[in-house]
Amino acid sequence: MQSIFGTDGIRGRYDKEITYSLAYKVGYALGLIVESNNPILIGRDTRISGEILLEAISRGINEAGKEFEYLGICPTPAIPFLIKKAKFSSGIMISASHNPPEFNGIKIFDNNGEKIKEDFENKIEMIIKEAKNNKLISNQNKSIIKNNDLLNIYKQGLIDTMENESLKGMKIILDTCYGSATSCAESIFNKLGANTIVINNEKDGLKINLNCGSTYLDPLKKAINENDADMGFSFDGDADRVIGVDSKGNVLNGDHILFLWGRELMDKKSLTNNIIISTRMANLSFEKTWNNIGGTFHRTEVGDKFIFKAIKEKKALLGGEQSGHILSKINNFCGDGILTALQISKFCKKKNISLKSWLKSSFVPYPQKLTEIHLSFDFKNMNNSYKDFINQSIESYSAIKKDECRVYIRPSGTEPVLRVLVEAQNKKEVDSLSRKITNELRTKINKISNNL
Repeated sequence: MQSIFGTDGIRGRYDKEITYSLAYKVGYALGLIVESNNPILIGRDTRISGEILLEAISRGINEAGKEFEYLGICPTPAIPFLIKKAKFSSGIMISASHNPPEFNGIKIFDNNGEKIKEDFENKIEMIIKEAKNNKLISNQNKSIIKNNDLLNIYKQGLIDTMENESLKGMKIILDTCYGSATSCAESIFNKLGANTIVINNEKDGLKINLNCGSTYLDPLKKAINENDADMGFSFDGDADRVIGVDSKGNVLNGDHILFLWGRELMDKKSLTNNIIISTRMANLSFEKTWNNIGGTFHRTEVGDKFIFKAIKEKKALLGGEQSGHILSKINNFCGDGILTALQISKFCKKKNISLKSWLKSSFVPYPQKLTEIHLSFDFKNMNNSYKDFINQSIESYSAIKKDECRVYIRPSGTEPVLRVLVEAQNKKEVDSLSRKITNELRTKINKISNNL
C-alpha cells in the first residue's frame, strides 16, 4: 500500500485523493489507536469540503467508541495548543493549508500536541488497509455542536505571548485570505491596541488562497500603500504560515523572520549554540550572513516535521521555512502565523523601529528563481523505473555547484508539482540556468507522461 501521508499529513483533491470514505476510516483508525478516553479535538479551515470531511471523521471516531469536540473554523496551531491546554487525547485539523480550494487535507496531532510520527502513521494505514473491503460506515447521524469557548482560550494564549506589550499607535494590515485567520486574527490585533485593517476576511472556502494570502502578496501591498500602513501580514489558508510586508512593499519572508528574530535571541544570549534550523530552500546569503555573525546554520529537507526533528535533536529554539512557517519555543514549536506576526510587531514596538528599518538591517538575499513544473501524474505512485529516471535527472542537475551558486529540485509533498530552485549571486546566471534546467526537465517529463 502506497503511503497516504505526505510531508504534512494527508492531502489531495477532494473526492479524488481525499474522499468521504478515507476521512471516515482515518477517524475510525485514530479512535482505535488513542488509548485515552479523553475527546479528540477537531478543527477545520473554510473549504466547502471541510464540512463533509468533518462529518466523516467524527462518525469514524464515534464508531471506534471515542468522543470528539469540534472547535469550528480555526488556525491549525489552535489544535496542538488546546490539546496541551485542555488535555485532549489527540487532534485533527481538516485543511490543505496554502493549496487551492479544490484541495483538502487531514493533519493529525498526538496527545502532546505534536504531529504524529511515522510509526503512528503506519498504524493508521494498517487499520485503513484492513478496513478497505469492509463497509465501516454506519447509518447513525449525530449533530455536531461547536465548542465556542475553546477558540477564546487559544486567542488569549496568543495575547499572553505579548507580555503586556501594546500595539497602540501601529497601523497594521492583515490579509486573512478567506481562510482560518478570519476566525480570530482581527480581534486579537484589535485587543492589543493596533489600528487593524483586514482584507479578504470573509469565511469563503471558494476563494481561500486564490490571488491572496502568503503566496500572493499584491493585495496586501496595495492595501498597505492605500492606507499608509506601517506594515502588513499575509497568512495562508490555515494560518500556520505568514509573510510580512513593510510600509514600502518590501517582503519579510521566512528567511528574514528567522534571521531578525534569531539575532534578537542571540543578542540576549538565549539562543542555544546560536543555532537556527532551516531547510534546503533557505537563501544562501542567509546562511552565510548568519555564520558571519557567529551563528550556526543547519539545513533539513523541506517540511516542518524535518525542522521539528532537527530542533529536538540539536536542542535549538528557533527554526522554520522560507515560506513563513516558523517554529519557536514560545508555543512548543508549532508553526503559527498569527503568533509570528505578533512577535514581529512586538519587536518593532519594543525597539521603537519601523519594520522597514529593521528589515533593512537583515541580510541581502541572493537572486533566487523558483519554478514549478506541474505533473499530470502522482509522483509518489508512479512506476519505479520512471521515478528512478526522474530522480537521476534531479540528482544530476542538483550536482551543478559553483561558487555562490546552487540548484535544488524536489517533488512537492502536498501537490503534483516538481519545484526547481536556482540561486546565484548573478541574476542573469539564475535566469539562464533556471530556463535550461526547467526546459530539459519538462521535455523528459512529457515523454514519461506520453508513456503512462
